[in-house]
Amino acid sequence: MPVSQTSAPRGGVRLARGASPWLLPTVATAALSLTRARRSGRWAAVAVPTTALAAGMLWFFRDPEREITQGRVISPADGVVQSIMPWKDGRTRVAIFMSPLNVHVNRAPLAGTVTSVEHIPGGFVPAFNKESENNERVVWHFDTELGDIEMVQIAGAVARRIVPYVPRGTKVEQGERIGLIRFGSRVDIYLPEGIDVAVEVGQATTAGVTRIDRD
Repeated sequence: MPVSQTSAPRGGVRLARGASPWLLPTVATAALSLTRARRSGRWAAVAVPTTALAAGMLWFFRDPEREITQGRVISPADGVVQSIMPWKDGRTRVAIFMSPLNVHVNRAPLAGTVTSVEHIPGGFVPAFNKESENNERVVWHFDTELGDIEMVQIAGAVARRIVPYVPRGTKVEQGERIGLIRFGSRVDIYLPEGIDVAVEVGQATTAGVTRIDRD
């Protein structure tokens, strides 16, 4: 069964699951420094950067609601199309670079069943670097109406943890939240042979909204 997720208030923005280890200590430190700043100039000096950092963390880990686009394949990530590369087996890889300013929650590109969630250890070079092919990553496979669809979450120089939300065997809806990459990173989606790409290199994408394929 899919992992249940708490909805945000109508018109509000929820926070991403898996953000707590980073978010809670930062917010707690900011709250403490703000409380003590009323009585101490030294704490006032500490309160400024800690509050700014806490605000930044809240922004990084935002998880807005989305109206999911209708289409065969939709973007699994917010970011910018870094490359579009034909693969030896006939598939086409679309690589999407996620900066620290993007939403870091990834979504299912198609409806289907998760047949594999494989964690592969590796390095942590910047996700826009060619060497990021050997970075820490999680490889997903989905059984869909288009056949097997592969998606890869790749950690970057800052992102040191990929957090899958659903296990193997889970049936997911298109656009459903399936995982989080903390901070900047990359997501690759492999389109089956015969599926035309609708996006271009340099184009901005929105998870659950931007259509990747063309009719």
